[in-house]
Amino acid sequence: MPLDVVETLRNLVATPSVNPMGQDDSGDEFYEYRMTDRLERIFSEMGLPFERQEVAPKRSNIVARLDGNDQVIVFEAHQDTVPVNGMTIPPWEPNVRDGRIYGRGSCDIKGGMAAMLTAVSRLAEDRPAGMPTIVMACSVNEEHGYSGATNMASLWDKGESTIVLRKPDAVIVAEPTLLNVVVAHKGVVRWHIHTAGRACHSSTPHLGDNAIYHMARVLQHLEEYARDVAPTLGEHRLLGGPTISVGIVSGGISVNTVPDACVIEIDRRVLPGEDPLAARQHVIDYLAAKLDESVPVTHDDPYIASGGLADGTNAELAATVSRVASDQDSPGELIGVPYGTDGPAFDAIGCPTIVFGPGSIEQAHTKDEWLAIEQLEKAVEVYYQIGKLGLGT
Repeated sequence: MPLDVVETLRNLVATPSVNPMGQDDSGDEFYEYRMTDRLERIFSEMGLPFERQEVAPKRSNIVARLDGNDQVIVFEAHQDTVPVNGMTIPPWEPNVRDGRIYGRGSCDIKGGMAAMLTAVSRLAEDRPAGMPTIVMACSVNEEHGYSGATNMASLWDKGESTIVLRKPDAVIVAEPTLLNVVVAHKGVVRWHIHTAGRACHSSTPHLGDNAIYHMARVLQHLEEYARDVAPTLGEHRLLGGPTISVGIVSGGISVNTVPDACVIEIDRRVLPGEDPLAARQHVIDYLAAKLDESVPVTHDDPYIASGGLADGTNAELAATVSRVASDQDSPGELIGVPYGTDGPAFDAIGCPTIVFGPGSIEQAHTKDEWLAIEQLEKAVEVYYQIGKLGLGT
């Protein structure tokens, strides 16, 4: 029997797979290994060959194959979710009400994963004549670095996979796109900037050197960069221009101590074709030119650096998915988005790649995350038809 998509999603949501994203990871809910084990059971029950690829302790990609003709299409979804801090609903109790499924990951992106798994289970049972070979690929660590997809793509590119025997003809990445077809999106580079000082008692601040004051000068120039420089660095017809943002500021140990250290985290969004490392260096050089030597600044290596998804090689794939989506009463509009996905990892090895899935990004990562069941069921039909008909339909 094919999978039931609602029940499948409920089971996936009930399986914690939280990406700690640099936070304390001592709880039982962290990392993807429980999800990987569940997916292994699902693939085994479908009778599909699969392989696990360890990326880090407790973190393994898992990839399965449904054999068809020589055309190879990948359905890809990530296993991890963001943390559950601040949620107002039980994160792993997938309640169904008012036509929605609630719970962490329901929208991003276990809904898309459930829809893909359900479509694959139907294809495995129906075995439509002339269907392509379908690969179901489930990556780790999408939310904080894309290392799972990067390692997966590298394995395929080197011919070292026992399941994906050559580079796929197309990759469809599941993310909440409201059933529109994302043909381009921005990439990102993130890193820490530090300023140093000298601690002393706050009653005699002249005896110390306040690292937060130094960082205030850095922040002033970063604001100038965001306002005056970033908008001049290019523009994409679907994405607009690059951006830069400071998301976290940390410094000091107590109010009565002059701080000797301060750190900020930078988020620099890059356009397709823009080198993330070069974009980071441009910021570093700008700050160096603006700050005098009395401001002690250091830059950590980036902890995320991913290019954007370009719309230069995915036109045929996008047209097919758009047409199939429209035929299934889904929007299928060709769009660009500002957020990142696993997609660039596959695009980088020469695989035409688009992003398509149920739900809205506005519900992703929220305190009461949910997915509309209507979107979920429509996604199953679109994935099934793509798997049945292949490209060029």
